[in-house]
Amino acid sequence: MTRKHLPPFIQPGERVVLFDGVCKLCNGWVKFLIRHDHAQRLRLAAVQSPEGQALLEWFGLPTERFDSMVYIEGPELFVRSTAVLRVVAQLPWPWRGFAWLRVCPRPLRDWCYERIALNRYRLFGRYDSCLLPDPDHARRFLHR
Repeated sequence: MTRKHLPPFIQPGERVVLFDGVCKLCNGWVKFLIRHDHAQRLRLAAVQSPEGQALLEWFGLPTERFDSMVYIEGPELFVRSTAVLRVVAQLPWPWRGFAWLRVCPRPLRDWCYERIALNRYRLFGRYDSCLLPDPDHARRFLHR
């Protein structure tokens, strides 16, 4: 695959998780991924970052308000429950075992995902601005 067929900032073979940088639940998810993705298969970017905005735009997704986690694998985009299950499939055991949930019908999985996503600020809170990654973890995030 040539570079020109990939989204901006994505190198061949890279997997990227876009997340809401002001959401406390989403930031907890990112910390979980950093802690458990020992092979460092996943790169990260907040949807509010210039990189996240460029990726959303490239895929034709809204850039102002986005209520789903996004998983990008090369030129492919996955959202909602499918994104979560594809991400956990990249993690070591026992976390990889949760990927079996993809046998559940996608409408049911997405309905559950959306209940949490739509209420995440009320349930978990939000930050006033995106948190900056720890210097130790900065290489895990997309940069221009």
